Amino acid sequence: MTTLAPEATHPSSKDGWFSACENWMDRRGKGAWIAAMILGFIFFWPLGLALLFYMIWSDRMFSKSHSCSRSKSFYRRDASSGNAAFDAYKADTLRRLEEEQQQFEAFMDRLRAAKDQSEFDEFMKDRNRKTEDGPAQAEA
Repeated sequence: MTTLAPEATHPSSKDGWFSACENWMDRRGKGAWIAAMILGFIFFWPLGLALLFYMIWSDRMFSKSHSCSRSKSFYRRDASSGNAAFDAYKADTLRRLEEEQQQFEAFMDRLRAAKDQSEFDEFMKDRNRKTEDGPAQAEA
């Protein structure tokens, strides 16, 4: 008969009770978190509010479950769908979108530069006007 180390028999001894509870809830999914939050509101409303804030802060409220991880791989560039025609279409579309994004960013840079230049020209015009008007008012 083998004996287990204390850390293996009781996970909270290593991680702490909070981590053990968090891991236990995570294994049961988002529904367990929502049920705990509702029960927290029913029995002691600050506990429910604390759970709600924690779920939002830790991104448990709006994150997808692990069952949706397969759909995320669709958007990766290196992931193959198994269909060569579709993969070529996807690669071409992504390349075209990247080019459009680069062109748009270049356009925005030119637009910002033109705006900065016009603001600077206006500033210099106002400054020159004030320096020209300043000595004339002093002489009068």
